[in-house]
Amino acid sequence: MKGEADADLRRADSLAREIFSDVANKWALLIIEALGERTLRFTELRAEVEGISHKMLTQNLRMLERNGLAERTVHPTVPPRVDYALTGPGRDLREAVDLFCDWTRANLAHIEGSQSRFTG
Repeated sequence: MKGEADADLRRADSLAREIFSDVANKWALLIIEALGERTLRFTELRAEVEGISHKMLTQNLRMLERNGLAERTVHPTVPPRVDYALTGPGRDLREAVDLFCDWTRANLAHIEGSQSRFTG
């Protein structure tokens, strides 16, 4: 039993590092924030995430889908309509990102002061 629990913990740690590495980029975080609690079409999402290229949006959406954080729904219309939404785990991650942003705002003066002193 202990061996299985240790193996599960190692797998969870490894997966956490992998997912963090995937989502800890500017575009993924902005996409997660833009989707929030709503469903958006690709073009709406691109307009919402200012400055993102078609290629970067596509790459990040695929990564979020691969990790089970976003889902893609293709509607059989002409032209095809594709919607994106966060999954339950994606919404949970968004809450964690929001907590991190709250922490940053609460400690902004301290962080900026430290950075300023460090760079002299």
